[in-house]
Amino acid sequence: MTALFSLYRSAADTLERADWLLPTLARFLFAALLLMYFWVSGLTKLGEGFLGLFSPSTGAYVQIFPKAMEAVSYDTSQFALWQKAVVVAGTWAEFILPALIVVGLLTRLAALGMIGFVVVQSLTDLYGHGGFDDPTVLGAWFDRFPDAVILDQRALWVFLLLVLVIKGAGPLSFDRALRPRAQG
Repeated sequence: MTALFSLYRSAADTLERADWLLPTLARFLFAALLLMYFWVSGLTKLGEGFLGLFSPSTGAYVQIFPKAMEAVSYDTSQFALWQKAVVVAGTWAEFILPALIVVGLLTRLAALGMIGFVVVQSLTDLYGHGGFDDPTVLGAWFDRFPDAVILDQRALWVFLLLVLVIKGAGPLSFDRALRPRAQG
């Protein structure tokens, strides 16, 4: 039994010293699971041509301000400047923040921004798109169903992003490459 415990302790000590593992896996999983989700979502918000970056589609407004769009009969010209700025910023965020995380540049800040994005996205899904009307969308923690869109899936997304906020990007990143080397 002592040999088994010693083997376990040795393996645990090795894992505790593997500071590179958690942030590297977190960035890999973000790229594998969420990068294309956000980029495809961002693509649905772009207007036509290059200027579509600055003039999002009507669908962008519907996704971000669903009740306000309905109230103005889907006429985006009735939106205030701040609403247009929110839609443009939200669209850009869906491209820029995931890209920063994947390449490991300003990773902590990008992951924090993505956490805010996911929170706003979840609140919009619940309040703007009627997610509260379908109990399977919100879900419940500590039940036996791990597939609710908001409480289950997005809690895991936020946890993955929190790993990056706390641990940083890891060794295979621009953050590490750009960090000044210690003298000595």
